[in-house]
Amino acid sequence: MKRKGFGFSLPVTAVILVIGFIYFSTVFTFIDRWLSLSSSPGIANAAAFTALAVMCVYNYSIAVFRDPGRVPPNYMPDVEDPQSPVHEIKRKGGDLRYCQKCSHFKPPRAHHCRVCKRCVLRMDHHCIWINNCVGHTNYKVFFVFVVYAMSACVYSLVLLVGSLTVEPQDEDQEMGSYLRTIYVISGLVLVPLSIALGVLLGWHIYLSLQNKTTIEYHEGVRAMWLAEKGGQVYKHPYDIGAYENLTLILGPNILSWLCPTSKHIGSGLRFRTAFDSAPVSSGTKP
Repeated sequence: MKRKGFGFSLPVTAVILVIGFIYFSTVFTFIDRWLSLSSSPGIANAAAFTALAVMCVYNYSIAVFRDPGRVPPNYMPDVEDPQSPVHEIKRKGGDLRYCQKCSHFKPPRAHHCRVCKRCVLRMDHHCIWINNCVGHTNYKVFFVFVVYAMSACVYSLVLLVGSLTVEPQDEDQEMGSYLRTIYVISGLVLVPLSIALGVLLGWHIYLSLQNKTTIEYHEGVRAMWLAEKGGQVYKHPYDIGAYENLTLILGPNILSWLCPTSKHIGSGLRFRTAFDSAPVSSGTKP
C-alpha cells in the first residue's frame, strides 16, 4: 500500500544525489580508466554495477513510498483466541496495550511513531534517510536495499583502487585536477559509507536471525535483566529458530530473499511465536 502525505525531504534528496554521484564516478571514471568502457571486461563490470545501482534505487524507492503498516481502525484483540497464545500488555497495570493518541488497541509488535504520528505494525525504527518508518510491510525492502547498497559501495571501492594502478596517459593539467577531485570526494564518501552500511547490515542480520525489531531488542535487554533478577530465563517469544525466522522475514523461497517480494508477510496483526502448537501464517489465522 502506498503511503500518504509524502513531501520534500532533504535526507532523501541527499541519498539520491550520493547514489547518482557514486554511479557516474564508478562507471565513467573508475571503470573507464581501469578497464575501458570499449572493452569486454569494462562493459561487463559496467553492466554488473548498473544492475546493482538499479536494484538499490528500486528497493530504496519502495522503502520510501510504501506504507510501513497501518493498524485497522476497528482492530480489537481477541484474548480468547487459542491461536494467539501471546498478548502484549502494558508494563504497568497489566492491561492490553492501548494507544491514547490513535484511540485504538495496539496489535502485537506495533508501536506509536512520534514522527509519523500514528501506530506502525511491527515497527523497527523511524529512518530519516527514507523519511519513513521501517515497519511490517517495508522492512524486507529496507533490508534488501542495505544489502545492495553495501555491495555497491564495496564494489565501487575495489574499482576505485584498481583504477589508481593505471598510469595516466595524455591528461592535461585541468583534467588531472578534475580527476583528483573525483577520487578524493569518492574516497571520502565510499569509505565511511561502506563501514556504516556494513555495521547496519550486520545489526539487521543479527536482529533477523532472532526475529527481533530494534525496539524489541532494547525491550528485551530490560526483560532479560528483570528475568535474571527474579531467577528466571527470558526468551524472545517470536524467536522460532534462525532459519525459520529468516523465512518469516525474507520469504520461504531462498531464491527470492534478495528480491523485493512481500506476499509472504501476512496482515501484521498476528505473528507466529515459540508457543504456537503448530506452524501458522505469520499474519493470518488458519
